[in-house]
Amino acid sequence: MRLFTTTAVLLITTQMAIAHGPAVEQAGAVISPADAAKTPGFDILAAHVHRDGDAVSFHMTTSGPAGADVPAASGALAGAAVWSYVWPTTLDPAAVGFEGGTGILALAATNHPDFDDTPLYDENSDGDVANDGALWHSHWVVLTPNDACGTGMLSVRDIPEGTTPALPATWPGLPLFIDSPDVRPVLDDTEITVTVTLPASATTGAGYDGVTAALRVSENVHAPLLCVTDVFDVASGDLSLPGRIE
Repeated sequence: MRLFTTTAVLLITTQMAIAHGPAVEQAGAVISPADAAKTPGFDILAAHVHRDGDAVSFHMTTSGPAGADVPAASGALAGAAVWSYVWPTTLDPAAVGFEGGTGILALAATNHPDFDDTPLYDENSDGDVANDGALWHSHWVVLTPNDACGTGMLSVRDIPEGTTPALPATWPGLPLFIDSPDVRPVLDDTEITVTVTLPASATTGAGYDGVTAALRVSENVHAPLLCVTDVFDVASGDLSLPGRIE
């Protein structure tokens, strides 16, 4: 059963489409106009996804160096900031191992210096798997409308205590619908790319969009645990997911 309504999605898109004209779909990609008022590294020029067999590469092109800007460390998990490049999709969450029909499946590249949510991997190769949050890294997440985060805003779906939904094998143990696979984003000047493995049968024709956004851990470290708090840019302008994986 879908856990979000048309009304909720309209509220979200209204919040996210601030001062942004409609994008143009071209060869499956979503093209976005430059905006000098936005931080260049989060000002999206294009979101594009390419499939080669079972390898699916999610790209985002920005006006300035992608990943150059990161949140300042606060020294605590409570209220910690998360900055992200996000590709929301029309794929069912079951495509990557989550409980099906539970929200909007999105691929994200994130940076958050105050905590590490990839406990299975040592991204900086220093022998400590718990200090890598300040490096850009990837997640699959399930997003749902959550007015507790602000009217029409989204959160990463929480896992209520005592429930046991289906989760990917690389779930990091947090009470969230989040997956932490060992997939490293590639940052190349004004482009960020994340390549994942997904069967062609699951992805062909799927819709997607591109978003740059900030999230924040709740001050009481309880649900909603991780809210979207600010949207820097939306490739389509209205979160309509017009891109197509061909």
